[in-house]
Order: sequence, then structure tokens, then C-alpha cells
Amino acid sequence: MKVEGRALDSNFAERADVAPRRLSSIFEELALEAGDSITVEEIRQALGDRSFATLLVLFSLFNMLPWPPGSTLLTSIPLVLLSVQMAWGRSTVWMPRFILQKSISATQFRRMSERLVPRIQWLERFVRPRYWPFARDHADRIIGLCTLVLSTVILLPIPFGNWFPALTCALMGVALSERDGILFASAIITGVLSIAVITAVVVGATSVLAGILIS
Repeated sequence: MKVEGRALDSNFAERADVAPRRLSSIFEELALEAGDSITVEEIRQALGDRSFATLLVLFSLFNMLPWPPGSTLLTSIPLVLLSVQMAWGRSTVWMPRFILQKSISATQFRRMSERLVPRIQWLERFVRPRYWPFARDHADRIIGLCTLVLSTVILLPIPFGNWFPALTCALMGVALSERDGILFASAIITGVLSIAVITAVVVGATSVLAGILIS
């Protein structure tokens, strides 16, 4: 993808090795340099194949948007695949071609960034490397297992059942990116509460439906 004759910078990861950048600045640069549209493959190339944390946040944010009912059956697939690879211990991100070719218009991507980047920046004010209990490989595997459970919940066609699990996945992605153990612990608590609430809603709805059918 090119913008005014200039290719989208594919060296984000290399520059991050020299001077690590925050997630908000990565999304801002992607929005600034987007052409007519931007595909998942272009985002992956811009972020670098090693950017599990950033892609985890990105795919989680997609699942927090107000999609029509049932859309999470599709929007959660990249999150599930990413979580499986993290739990498996892969060092690079793989996505099937049909997902890589999915695109979003530059206008939509910028609109999404304008809404989400300020929230990420607000969160980053309180996030910093602290109390991180994992080696990198262990962190990827453990967080991958956690987000796999949550992304499976997102995959289920439960009305309004995607927002809190997706938020938890996004928090875990930020915690992984910044190596913030306190944020990771907060994300675990949020995830447990979200699953408990969704379980209660499903059990309650099932009980009501069973009562109606019996009567």
C-alpha cells in the first residue's frame, strides 16, 4: 500500500527494537499513512510478524465495535487464531489468506482510531513495566491460553456477550506490550467477572425458556 508515492513503512518492528513505541503511536501512524483502504495483511506487515501484543489489542478492539448480531462468528476468528498461536508458542503470526485480504476503508480505520487512540493513551498514562512475573515465552503462552478461552466466549452468539471478554483481551494485550503485571492481574479479574456474568445470563435465559416450554 502506498500513500502519495510512499510505501507504508514496514520497519515498525525494527524501529521498536531500538526505541519501543507505545500502542497508541502505532495505531496513529497506521491511520496517518493509510491510503484508500487498509488490509489485515498490510497491518500485519506494518506491525511486524512478532507483534502478537499489538495484533491482540487490534483484533480485540474490532470485537468491541457495535457490529450487527451474529457478526462475532466472523470477527472473533482472527482473535481465536492469534490466541491459539500464542498458546502454542509460535514466534511469528500466521493468518489464512481470506483473513489477510479483509480490508477496511481508510476513513473507517481513521474514525476507529480517533475513537480508540485517546482511550489507549489514557490507559497508557497508568501503565508501565512493573511486577511482570513471566519470561517472554511463558507470558505469550499463558496470555494465549487466557485469550483463547475469552475469544471462544466471544465466538458464541450471545447478545452483548462480546464486549467485556474483548475488553479483557485488549487489556491483556496492553499488559503484554508494556510488561505490566498489575494490569495483567486486573485483566484476569475482569475476565473472570465477565465470564461469570455471561454464564449467569445464559443460565437465567435458559431457565426462563425452560419454564415457558414447560408451562
